[in-house]
Amino acid sequence: MVSLTSEQAASLRGWFEPEQPGPLIGPHVLNTGHGQLWADRLPAPRALLAETTDNYALRGDPAAWDADRLRAHLHGFVEAPAAYAPLLRAVYPALVVWPRVVYALSGEPPRKPKLPRRSRVRALQPGDAAAVAGLSAEVSWVFKTWGGAAGALAGGGMWGAWLEGRLVSVAGTFFRGEVYEDVCVATEPAFRGLGLNTACAAGLCAAIRARGRTPSWNTSTDNAASRRVAEKLGFQWVRDDCLYVVGIEFSGPA
Repeated sequence: MVSLTSEQAASLRGWFEPEQPGPLIGPHVLNTGHGQLWADRLPAPRALLAETTDNYALRGDPAAWDADRLRAHLHGFVEAPAAYAPLLRAVYPALVVWPRVVYALSGEPPRKPKLPRRSRVRALQPGDAAAVAGLSAEVSWVFKTWGGAAGALAGGGMWGAWLEGRLVSVAGTFFRGEVYEDVCVATEPAFRGLGLNTACAAGLCAAIRARGRTPSWNTSTDNAASRRVAEKLGFQWVRDDCLYVVGIEFSGPA
């Protein structure tokens, strides 16, 4: 397995085209520099692996990979064509297939919902680092594909909601492609049900469209709350999909 330089990786962008809404792991690595790409060999690779913080994408010929070597690299959520399922099961016999649903937003998001008094919703800036540092793990996971909060704030893809003097909800670009940006949103448990997540996501989606890209949304099929927010914002179903959970303990979505 060969680790690719940024120049080598850029020359292989076509392996992740055409882009589809959903987990944009390869395009995110190529567009942001957060993550890594590997090939089975150079020159003339037969298969590629992209990774950004326990999210992976596999492309090319499954037969190009050695299962034992791949096992050392995969510890998380894998996006791959169905032809990879037998290889992934050889890598990890306890493989979990996690059903997902993918949406895209083709039009403008609706106006922000009515919010509690004294709440504020706006784009996050690098100067918001102190507010971000106060978030719990229930919310701070939204920054992980950017190498952490500092990278996410510098990337300009995050919106936040303040209430009672603190940042309590964040919507962000989890994966940034050339055509799509895949959205995530999280709210502190004590502040859920107030419309803050919908308002953050609406602001983010408007910003994504202003950048000339299309917002996408992917979530588990049994995450009714996430699906309601997506549909409230005007996202339309694109396809049913799945992720493969490899090398970690996993009991399903919270």
